[in-house]
Amino acid sequence: MLLATLGGLAAAIWAFGSTGFGSVIAVAGRIGFAGFLIYCLYSIGVFAILGGAWLAVAPGEPLDRLGRFTWARMVREAVSDLLPFSQIGGIVVGIRTLTLHRMLASRVYASFVVDLTTEMAAQLVFTLFGLAMMVSMLVQGGNAVALRPLILGGTAVMVAVMVMFFTAQRPALGLAGRIAQQFLPGSVMAMTGITDEMRRIYGQPRRTALGFALNLAGWTATAIGSWIVLLMMGVHISIWSALSIESLIFTLRSVAFAIPGAIGVQEAAYALAGPLFGLPAETALALSLAKRARDVGLGLPTLLAWQFGEARAVVRDVRKVSGGRQSLPEIPAE
Repeated sequence: MLLATLGGLAAAIWAFGSTGFGSVIAVAGRIGFAGFLIYCLYSIGVFAILGGAWLAVAPGEPLDRLGRFTWARMVREAVSDLLPFSQIGGIVVGIRTLTLHRMLASRVYASFVVDLTTEMAAQLVFTLFGLAMMVSMLVQGGNAVALRPLILGGTAVMVAVMVMFFTAQRPALGLAGRIAQQFLPGSVMAMTGITDEMRRIYGQPRRTALGFALNLAGWTATAIGSWIVLLMMGVHISIWSALSIESLIFTLRSVAFAIPGAIGVQEAAYALAGPLFGLPAETALALSLAKRARDVGLGLPTLLAWQFGEARAVVRDVRKVSGGRQSLPEIPAE
């Protein structure tokens, strides 16, 4: 992961260096503070959609817990984007955030697996849409040909991963249960609980379909957010071009899951893909910079609040242990 991160940093330096960092900053500055605030608020709305997708595949959880699922999704993204972890680290922390709210652990784990599956399926649909939009340019040759391996290769990887994820969910849980049985007493009951919850979720296809639809809406809304940012910068491109660009960026970011925040991958992709849609490289990188600034603007307060919540949980557990010790009856001395 360290080597991948260093490679990503080198790609980011190349992208900004070859374009001119000053020109990128000049374009990004057009959005202004008010525009940046609007973008952050819009992104919070997108997180609510994604939180709703997770809640939709968690049977038994009331609608008033949408805020908790939205918060868990925000923590997951903040950890993945800002901390030196891969996306897997963000996933672990996001799940823990829900379990700290005294939610049934087996339901949290099972609903996450289903939510991740529907999220990947929705991203695949969105990527194939962007790929279809770019087919005409790919067959025309020119600079677009250089992106053919990235687009087709990234889509193929996504398809393969999604198929493996769909087919291996239950066998993987069974294998994990057998391994854990050798080391962790009671783990079989936990794995059985997760399997039962997954069976319950998949037994309600309407919930799974709703989760897929909301995840697809989340991907689309994120891309529309980038189009809005470009408009606030004074750049006018069609919304279809913006959706196509973002579908490519999302695909490459997913393939580069081992690199924290996909650093460098996002910047290089914008620098290469932007000009194909009439978007100058400095403008495309300004959009990338705005997205990074949004990640920091939302991510830092999220991480601070997450750490505060973790500290409160530790204090609460310590008090429980201390209270339990004080309540123990004294044993009279002989």
